[in-house]
Amino acid sequence: MRILFVTSTRIGDAVLSTGLLDHLLRTHPGARITVACGPAAEGVFARMPGRECTIVVAKRPMSMHWLVLWGQVATTVWDLVVDLRGSALGWLVPARRRVVMRGGRRPGHRIGHIAAVLRLDPPPPPVAWFAPEDSAHAAALLGDGRPVLALGPTANWDGKVWPAERFVALARALVGPGGALAGARPVLLGGPGEAERAMAAPVVAALPDALDLVGRLSLPEAAALLARAALFVGNDSGLMHLSAAAGAPTLGLFGPTPAGEYGPVGRAARAAVAPDGTMAGLSVERALEAARALLPAPIPA
Repeated sequence: MRILFVTSTRIGDAVLSTGLLDHLLRTHPGARITVACGPAAEGVFARMPGRECTIVVAKRPMSMHWLVLWGQVATTVWDLVVDLRGSALGWLVPARRRVVMRGGRRPGHRIGHIAAVLRLDPPPPPVAWFAPEDSAHAAALLGDGRPVLALGPTANWDGKVWPAERFVALARALVGPGGALAGARPVLLGGPGEAERAMAAPVVAALPDALDLVGRLSLPEAAALLARAALFVGNDSGLMHLSAAAGAPTLGLFGPTPAGEYGPVGRAARAAVAPDGTMAGLSVERALEAARALLPAPIPA
């Protein structure tokens, strides 16, 4: 069976679509899947079992990227086409069966919108794929075996970024003496590029004992590291979704974006939401209370 799966350009939406892919892999053993996604999201699928290939769809003027993609896939008769972009492509390639996601804003979480294309309820949870070599690399970086507090102080736009001094205060409250993660090692994560490094720089400077891995890991390596974390705290971002998919206790920090639509989804995941809709309105105390709720209760002396 050959499946064409057209998914997002953004890492977060791509991660949320992995649950649907995992469902297809389980219900169609041996299927060969071609994933079409944006350049930033390519690493989400790099270790996916059953992946025949990934087609990277780089945006072109006048939406010509869709024509280029059509030329790459139209010579195959697909057993199933899943188009989460709601594009004309989903209707124009030869297919024995096709499902195309409808556009427009709808109530509920994005994961439910994605699952609805195959009428799945409840929605299958996202997964994170990584290989033994990614786990070995993460273990080598972490070294001493201390618990890990992973921090994601970056996002794709400034309005979603929690003030750096609050990240620092939260980290110190968690890992310092008497903290819920006393003695844990802060690890800073973020994407590649100068913009991400600039966002993370004040947190990096204020936590000199933290392991700075901003822009230094592939997505599978980041997933492997997050799978070892005692807790992840980060802005609404693709990294937040990857953390939840990897199984780490995950706290997403939300201001202007709707947590009801884009909150983290995982075995232990929740959102801390600013009451006024701005990241400046989210206090350290509110975030700290939410973080503690994700951690095991301390054992009485």
